[in-house]
Amino acid sequence: MSLDLSIIWFVIIVFATLMYIVMDGFDLGIGILFPFTKTAQERDVMVNSVAPVWDGNETWLVLGGAGLFGAFPLAYAVIIDALTIPLSLMLVG
Repeated sequence: MSLDLSIIWFVIIVFATLMYIVMDGFDLGIGILFPFTKTAQERDVMVNSVAPVWDGNETWLVLGGAGLFGAFPLAYAVIIDALTIPLSLMLVG
């Protein structure tokens, strides 16, 4: 049994996406709880707990998107076209 290059890239893209989902849950949870904190000291603790891993989590998303673009350009075109409006609304929000 031989591994096809498309299967290898599929595994890389799925791994990168799963890593983003798992690791970014912490960031999103802090962001959801942030408005409900009462003191500035609590907010500083929350921000300082997220600061070391903030940009590292986004790297997984970039790896997944770039891998999808490089390995499966037709799928990338369909997915990005379908997500244009939701992503724009997310950026505005």
